[in-house]
Amino acid sequence: MFKLSSAEKIVFSFLLFIAALLLMRIVYADNLRYVFLLWNLFLAWIPFQLGIAITLNKPAGKWIKYILLACWLLFFPDALYIITDLIHLENSGDKVPVWFDAILLFTSSLAGLLMAFVSLYQVEVFLRKNLPAKHINTILVAALFLGSFGVYLGRFLRWNSWDIVANPVSLFFGIGSRLTNPLLHYRAWAVTVLLTCLFSLLYFSSRKIPAMLKESTMPS
Repeated sequence: MFKLSSAEKIVFSFLLFIAALLLMRIVYADNLRYVFLLWNLFLAWIPFQLGIAITLNKPAGKWIKYILLACWLLFFPDALYIITDLIHLENSGDKVPVWFDAILLFTSSLAGLLMAFVSLYQVEVFLRKNLPAKHINTILVAALFLGSFGVYLGRFLRWNSWDIVANPVSLFFGIGSRLTNPLLHYRAWAVTVLLTCLFSLLYFSSRKIPAMLKESTMPS
């Protein structure tokens, strides 16, 4: 019998709520504004599922796990990317109030971050079983840095994860120019560092929430 994990149940709850908000908006405003969120959430679902697959106890060669890890890293920015959809919040000119759209975009951003961080935690569990513990946090921050750079590539240069196959040459030169001329492309690295700091703060803080809740319930 197919059984959902606790994380999958929570993510499904978010997705159902977002779908309901979108349906209400479509019916009320008679347009498809923000329906692109469904595609972005689907892309965020891919690294979420890859993270789960990496930690499955089913027999598999270690090289398969590392292939899954590489695929996860490729799609990981898609889960982080949704937070940048908040830039679409504006007075659209239709009948839908801005506060409703704010709830829709904010909830979608939370769902994306939830899938990103759950998948990152799954990767962390896998790494702790295979690498020295002293290197793990550095690797996690590096993954968040690469994910943040991927968010920059998607939001500002409009690249997609599948362009590594569909358009690898242009993607290679686009990334290469920013690596070889960092001062010329300072905005790319400013955005990347800023997002890395934000995502790192959110991820490592979220790891402390259970301990903080437990501490708050302990008698003084």
